[in-house]
Amino acid sequence: MTGAAHNDNSHYREQRTIMLVSLGVAVILLVLKAWAAWTTHSSALYSDAAESFVHLIAVIIAVRALQLSHKPADDEHHFGHDKAAYLSAGFEGAMISSAALFIYYEAGRQLQHGVQIEKIGLGALLAGAATTVNFLLGVALLHIGKKRHSPVLRANGHHVMTDVSTSVGVLIALALVHFTGWLWWDPIIAIIAATNILWTGIKLVRSSLDGLMDAAEPETEARIRTLLDELMQKNDFRYHHLRHRHSGHTHWVELHLVFADETTVQDAHEVATRVESAISDLLAPYGRIITHLEPRSAEEKDEIWEGMRGMKES
Repeated sequence: MTGAAHNDNSHYREQRTIMLVSLGVAVILLVLKAWAAWTTHSSALYSDAAESFVHLIAVIIAVRALQLSHKPADDEHHFGHDKAAYLSAGFEGAMISSAALFIYYEAGRQLQHGVQIEKIGLGALLAGAATTVNFLLGVALLHIGKKRHSPVLRANGHHVMTDVSTSVGVLIALALVHFTGWLWWDPIIAIIAATNILWTGIKLVRSSLDGLMDAAEPETEARIRTLLDELMQKNDFRYHHLRHRHSGHTHWVELHLVFADETTVQDAHEVATRVESAISDLLAPYGRIITHLEPRSAEEKDEIWEGMRGMKES
């Protein structure tokens, strides 16, 4: 097994492990929150339990999406299966948004028919325990998701953190009801928490659509251009028609390298190999680089076959 393949498998196992932990935690927290909601009849706790149920379904799908996104390319998918990660993230965002709508409904029902809350102490204890566990899990998911450039883990981490914010809102609601005796705090806080959840869900869906549509990443492009400018100081070439996309966890980069007409194919190839290697290292461990070599005399000609008209030159 090559070093790159070993690292890829190691990174996948790390991501899969944290997602399986997330799945196990989701089951436990759903039981705790459902128990607390059933015991207290709190609208906010029912909302929290509903959000956890949605989260459980989303995690099950995310585990499968993570597995699929790391499948290698095959005869039917020449560029791999990376974008399954964006589909999963978009679905999770949609599920979060659905949970927010359910919370609005439940809070509205209580506002219309009245609020009844029992055993606030037990409900607060269960919600507090769930919040602590969820917070630690969310931090781990976001950290590993950022480190491994995983949309699946980042989406799941954001979902967990919205669950945390909901639980914090529940605790605040229960505390206000306990100390003020005003029961209407419960549905009011639930509505505020639902608004935050809905906003997070919408952002996840938008981010997923950006990934599926190969939206540009200005920060990544700036890093690549800075590296190319440095390489141009050491090697005799120019470049243009730089474009890149992030397909889930793999960065795909294409560009044209321009050499003096008298440069041999072998020399141009050696420089191109150094450029490709440097960009790949910059985007490690998932950088895939494609270069097109051309002589300076053909630099100004349009490459209609690539559909590159209108793209920014270097």
